[in-house]
Amino acid sequence: MTSTDSAERLVFVGDSITDAGRDRGDDTSLGDGYVSLVARDLPAAQVINRGIGGDRAVDLEARWERDVAPTAPDVLTLYVGVNDMWRRFDSADPTSAEAFETTYRRLLDRVPGSPRLVLVEPFLLPVREEQHGWLDDLAGKRAVVTRLAAERGAALVPLHGLLTAAAATHAGGAAALAPDGVHPAPEASRAIADAWLAAYRSGAQTIVDNGARLRG
Repeated sequence: MTSTDSAERLVFVGDSITDAGRDRGDDTSLGDGYVSLVARDLPAAQVINRGIGGDRAVDLEARWERDVAPTAPDVLTLYVGVNDMWRRFDSADPTSAEAFETTYRRLLDRVPGSPRLVLVEPFLLPVREEQHGWLDDLAGKRAVVTRLAAERGAALVPLHGLLTAAAATHAGGAAALAPDGVHPAPEASRAIADAWLAAYRSGAQTIVDNGARLRG
Protein backbone atom coordinates (compact mmCIF):
# COMPACT_ATOMS: atom_id res chain seq x y z
CA MET A 1 0.00 0.00 0.00
CA THR A 2 1.34 3.42 -0.93
CA SER A 3 1.12 6.70 0.95
CA THR A 4 -1.73 7.76 -1.34
CA ASP A 5 -3.92 4.87 -0.15
CA SER A 6 -4.94 6.89 2.90
CA ALA A 7 -8.01 8.60 4.30
CA GLU A 8 -8.18 11.17 1.55
CA ARG A 9 -11.30 12.82 0.24
CA LEU A 10 -11.69 11.79 -3.41
CA VAL A 11 -14.23 13.81 -5.37
CA PHE A 12 -15.39 12.71 -8.83
CA VAL A 13 -17.30 15.09 -11.08
CA GLY A 14 -18.54 14.36 -14.57
CA ASP A 15 -21.33 12.92 -16.68
CA SER A 16 -23.19 9.61 -16.78
CA ILE A 17 -20.04 7.48 -16.73
CA THR A 18 -19.25 8.98 -13.34
CA ASP A 19 -22.89 9.16 -12.23
CA ALA A 20 -23.51 5.48 -13.07
CA GLY A 21 -27.03 5.50 -11.65
CA ARG A 22 -26.21 6.94 -8.24
CA ASP A 23 -29.04 8.11 -5.98
CA ARG A 24 -28.61 11.89 -6.15
CA GLY A 25 -30.65 12.29 -2.98
CA ASP A 26 -28.12 10.23 -1.02
CA ASP A 27 -24.71 11.84 -0.59
CA THR A 28 -23.13 8.45 0.08
CA SER A 29 -24.43 6.86 -3.12
CA LEU A 30 -21.68 6.07 -5.63
CA GLY A 31 -23.61 4.35 -8.42
CA ASP A 32 -22.45 1.09 -9.95
CA GLY A 33 -19.64 2.31 -12.21
CA TYR A 34 -15.93 3.00 -11.89
CA VAL A 35 -16.32 5.33 -8.89
CA SER A 36 -17.85 2.56 -6.79
CA LEU A 37 -15.00 0.24 -7.79
CA VAL A 38 -12.41 2.82 -6.76
CA ALA A 39 -14.14 3.17 -3.40
CA ARG A 40 -14.08 -0.60 -2.95
CA ASP A 41 -10.36 -0.69 -3.71
CA LEU A 42 -9.53 2.28 -1.43
CA PRO A 43 -11.63 1.55 1.67
CA ALA A 44 -9.81 4.16 3.79
CA ALA A 45 -10.73 6.98 1.42
CA GLN A 46 -13.83 9.13 1.55
CA VAL A 47 -15.30 8.96 -1.95
CA ILE A 48 -17.82 11.51 -3.22
CA ASN A 49 -19.62 11.13 -6.54
CA ARG A 50 -20.81 14.33 -8.23
CA GLY A 51 -21.55 12.90 -11.67
CA ILE A 52 -24.79 13.78 -13.48
CA GLY A 53 -25.82 11.95 -16.62
CA GLY A 54 -25.94 14.05 -19.77
CA ASP A 55 -23.67 16.81 -18.51
CA ARG A 56 -21.43 18.77 -20.82
CA ALA A 57 -18.67 21.08 -19.63
CA VAL A 58 -21.08 24.02 -19.49
CA ASP A 59 -23.44 21.99 -17.31
CA LEU A 60 -20.63 21.23 -14.87
CA GLU A 61 -19.85 24.93 -14.79
CA ALA A 62 -23.47 25.80 -14.01
CA ARG A 63 -23.48 23.59 -10.90
CA TRP A 64 -19.83 23.92 -9.89
CA GLU A 65 -20.35 26.26 -6.94
CA ARG A 66 -23.15 24.09 -5.57
CA ASP A 67 -21.82 20.60 -6.18
CA VAL A 68 -18.04 20.83 -6.31
CA ALA A 69 -16.74 23.93 -4.53
CA PRO A 70 -18.01 22.87 -1.06
CA THR A 71 -16.48 19.37 -1.18
CA ALA A 72 -12.90 20.32 -0.18
CA PRO A 73 -11.27 17.49 -2.15
CA ASP A 74 -7.79 16.13 -1.58
CA VAL A 75 -8.00 14.63 -5.07
CA LEU A 76 -10.40 15.98 -7.68
CA THR A 77 -11.23 13.95 -10.78
CA LEU A 78 -12.79 15.69 -13.77
CA TYR A 79 -14.27 13.49 -16.48
CA VAL A 80 -16.30 15.29 -19.14
CA GLY A 81 -16.40 15.71 -22.92
CA VAL A 82 -18.34 12.91 -24.54
CA ASN A 83 -21.67 14.77 -24.36
CA ASP A 84 -19.99 17.85 -25.82
CA MET A 85 -19.41 15.61 -28.82
CA TRP A 86 -22.61 13.57 -28.71
CA ARG A 87 -25.05 16.50 -28.72
CA ARG A 88 -23.71 17.57 -32.12
CA PHE A 89 -24.95 14.34 -33.63
CA ASP A 90 -28.14 13.59 -31.72
CA SER A 91 -29.41 17.14 -31.16
CA ALA A 92 -27.63 19.34 -33.73
CA ASP A 93 -26.13 21.22 -30.78
CA PRO A 94 -22.35 21.23 -31.30
CA THR A 95 -19.64 22.39 -28.92
CA SER A 96 -16.41 23.36 -30.66
CA ALA A 97 -13.08 22.25 -29.25
CA GLU A 98 -12.31 25.93 -28.61
CA ALA A 99 -15.51 26.47 -26.62
CA PHE A 100 -14.92 23.24 -24.71
CA GLU A 101 -11.41 24.36 -23.80
CA THR A 102 -12.58 27.79 -22.66
CA THR A 103 -15.13 26.25 -20.31
CA TYR A 104 -12.74 23.55 -19.10
CA ARG A 105 -10.15 26.20 -18.25
CA ARG A 106 -12.71 28.11 -16.22
CA LEU A 107 -13.53 24.93 -14.29
CA LEU A 108 -9.87 24.35 -13.48
CA ASP A 109 -9.50 27.96 -12.42
CA ARG A 110 -12.32 27.42 -9.92
CA VAL A 111 -11.01 24.23 -8.35
CA PRO A 112 -11.49 24.54 -4.59
CA GLY A 113 -8.28 24.56 -2.57
CA SER A 114 -5.20 22.87 -3.97
CA PRO A 115 -6.13 19.24 -4.59
CA ARG A 116 -4.26 16.82 -6.78
CA LEU A 117 -6.01 16.69 -10.14
CA VAL A 118 -6.87 13.69 -12.26
CA LEU A 119 -8.24 14.48 -15.73
CA VAL A 120 -9.92 11.64 -17.60
CA GLU A 121 -9.99 11.62 -21.39
CA PRO A 122 -13.42 10.98 -22.94
CA PHE A 123 -13.71 7.94 -25.18
CA LEU A 124 -15.90 6.57 -27.94
CA LEU A 125 -15.89 2.98 -29.16
CA PRO A 126 -17.93 3.08 -32.38
CA VAL A 127 -20.55 0.33 -32.50
CA ARG A 128 -22.58 1.84 -35.37
CA GLU A 129 -21.14 2.79 -38.73
CA GLU A 130 -22.00 6.47 -38.41
CA GLN A 131 -20.16 6.73 -35.09
CA HIS A 132 -16.83 6.35 -36.86
CA GLY A 133 -17.51 9.80 -38.28
CA TRP A 134 -17.85 11.21 -34.78
CA LEU A 135 -14.27 10.49 -33.83
CA ASP A 136 -12.85 13.65 -35.40
CA ASP A 137 -15.09 15.79 -33.22
CA LEU A 138 -14.10 13.87 -30.11
CA ALA A 139 -10.42 14.14 -31.01
CA GLY A 140 -10.54 17.90 -30.45
CA LYS A 141 -11.97 17.44 -26.95
CA ARG A 142 -9.43 14.72 -26.16
CA ALA A 143 -6.60 17.02 -27.21
CA VAL A 144 -7.90 19.72 -24.87
CA VAL A 145 -7.91 17.35 -21.90
CA THR A 146 -4.39 16.11 -22.70
CA ARG A 147 -3.05 19.64 -23.12
CA LEU A 148 -4.62 20.95 -19.93
CA ALA A 149 -3.41 17.96 -17.90
CA ALA A 150 0.16 18.74 -18.97
CA GLU A 151 -0.30 22.45 -18.38
CA ARG A 152 -1.78 22.04 -14.90
CA GLY A 153 0.44 19.18 -13.73
CA ALA A 154 -2.53 16.82 -13.49
CA ALA A 155 -2.51 13.06 -13.87
CA LEU A 156 -4.05 12.06 -17.18
CA VAL A 157 -6.03 8.89 -17.84
CA PRO A 158 -6.10 8.43 -21.65
CA LEU A 159 -9.14 6.19 -21.87
CA HIS A 160 -9.83 6.48 -25.56
CA GLY A 161 -6.58 4.87 -26.61
CA LEU A 162 -6.67 2.36 -23.81
CA LEU A 163 -10.20 1.14 -24.49
CA THR A 164 -9.82 1.30 -28.26
CA ALA A 165 -6.85 -1.04 -28.00
CA ALA A 166 -8.78 -3.32 -25.67
CA ALA A 167 -11.78 -3.45 -28.03
CA ALA A 168 -9.53 -4.37 -30.95
CA THR A 169 -8.45 -7.59 -29.24
CA HIS A 170 -11.61 -8.40 -27.29
CA ALA A 171 -13.60 -11.40 -28.48
CA GLY A 172 -16.80 -9.39 -28.22
CA GLY A 173 -15.39 -6.26 -29.84
CA ALA A 174 -16.37 -2.72 -28.91
CA ALA A 175 -19.98 -3.61 -28.09
CA ALA A 176 -18.85 -5.95 -25.32
CA LEU A 177 -17.16 -3.04 -23.57
CA ALA A 178 -19.64 -0.25 -24.34
CA PRO A 179 -22.89 -1.44 -25.96
CA ASP A 180 -23.78 2.04 -27.23
CA GLY A 181 -20.19 3.11 -27.75
CA VAL A 182 -19.96 5.19 -24.59
CA HIS A 183 -21.58 3.70 -21.50
CA PRO A 184 -19.24 1.04 -20.12
CA ALA A 185 -20.20 -2.52 -19.44
CA PRO A 186 -18.96 -3.85 -16.08
CA GLU A 187 -15.71 -5.10 -17.61
CA ALA A 188 -14.96 -1.65 -19.01
CA SER A 189 -15.90 0.03 -15.73
CA ARG A 190 -13.29 -2.18 -14.08
CA ALA A 191 -10.77 -1.09 -16.70
CA ILE A 192 -11.56 2.59 -16.09
CA ALA A 193 -11.17 2.11 -12.35
CA ASP A 194 -7.83 0.34 -12.83
CA ALA A 195 -6.56 3.12 -15.07
CA TRP A 196 -7.70 5.74 -12.58
CA LEU A 197 -6.00 3.89 -9.71
CA ALA A 198 -2.74 3.72 -11.66
CA ALA A 199 -2.85 7.48 -12.25
CA TYR A 200 -3.75 8.17 -8.63
CA ARG A 201 -0.91 6.07 -7.29
CA SER A 202 1.63 7.40 -9.76
CA GLY A 203 1.04 11.06 -8.95
CA ALA A 204 0.85 14.11 -11.17
CA GLN A 205 2.13 14.51 -14.72
CA THR A 206 1.61 10.82 -15.42
CA ILE A 207 0.09 9.43 -18.57
CA VAL A 208 -1.32 5.99 -17.93
CA ASP A 209 -1.16 3.62 -20.87
CA ASN A 210 -1.31 0.29 -19.10
CA GLY A 211 -3.51 0.83 -16.08
CA ALA A 212 -6.26 -1.48 -17.30
CA ARG A 213 -5.96 -4.97 -18.65
CA LEU A 214 -8.81 -6.66 -20.43
CA ARG A 215 -9.08 -10.19 -21.69
CA GLY A 216 -11.26 -11.14 -24.64
